[in-house]
Amino acid sequence: MPDPSKTPARRWTVRLRRYATILACLYVFWCTLLFFAQTSMLFPRSLPNSLGFVKQPPEGFESWTITTADGDSVEAWFLPGEGRSAEHPGPAVIYLHGNAELIDHSQDTAHWYAAHGISVLLPEYRGYGRSGGMPSQTAIARDVAAFYDQLASRPEVDRTRIIAHGRSLGGGVAAQLTKDRATAALILNCTFTSVTAMSSRYLVPPFIVRHPFRTDEVVRSYQHPILIAHGTHDTIIPFSHGERLAALAPTSTFIQTNCSHNDFPGDDLEKYEEALTTFLSAHGFTDTQ
Repeated sequence: MPDPSKTPARRWTVRLRRYATILACLYVFWCTLLFFAQTSMLFPRSLPNSLGFVKQPPEGFESWTITTADGDSVEAWFLPGEGRSAEHPGPAVIYLHGNAELIDHSQDTAHWYAAHGISVLLPEYRGYGRSGGMPSQTAIARDVAAFYDQLASRPEVDRTRIIAHGRSLGGGVAAQLTKDRATAALILNCTFTSVTAMSSRYLVPPFIVRHPFRTDEVVRSYQHPILIAHGTHDTIIPFSHGERLAALAPTSTFIQTNCSHNDFPGDDLEKYEEALTTFLSAHGFTDTQ
């Protein structure tokens, strides 16, 4: 009689088990690799740092610093809104940049806001530019909250009209700020619903994500005005993320721009700035007091 262990069916069963074991081991290795590499992937600070940065803030900007519990110095730049003073305080915006940028790259945005009478604070992330330390969701959220407190204490700032505005990763940071401090509006440019959702593209289980940035949970419950803008050709953070965020916040303003991720808002700059101006005016951020 033939040996049952050597029948074709038995051989295929053994072979499939072997393949399944190999695949399981590879998947565990992949998840372990991403668990330890995810901070560098989410915060690729070596990229913008390699492009160089200025030693001093540009003319008109003030340099603020905080010292972390680890003794690291983290920087922010402040630009007062035009016409703002202790006698004529006005709104302010905290603008958070993307993960491959520095506050040095946000000067145009800062000048645009300042020209509309809105003071601007540009917090840097730990490990980026002139700031020390290691970035993480918890650490960055703590730093931005500390900078918020400094901003709210400025005599030329109306602390009841502070806006959180973030681009890409900065949108996740801005959303986190709204949970930690009182903000009057939230603006999100090409932002993800969450890092957890983004990680699914890499077949990563949610429980190993160390910096989840749950923007979706924030917009679902946020009680103040929200503006969401996203490029329809965005391949880094797909347009569907912007659509999902807008669906979670039915009263939000949603702007579609004809661009990808890194060139946002692309050829629709005029359309975007017009929509942003309308949003700010409608909610009392561009008064002329």
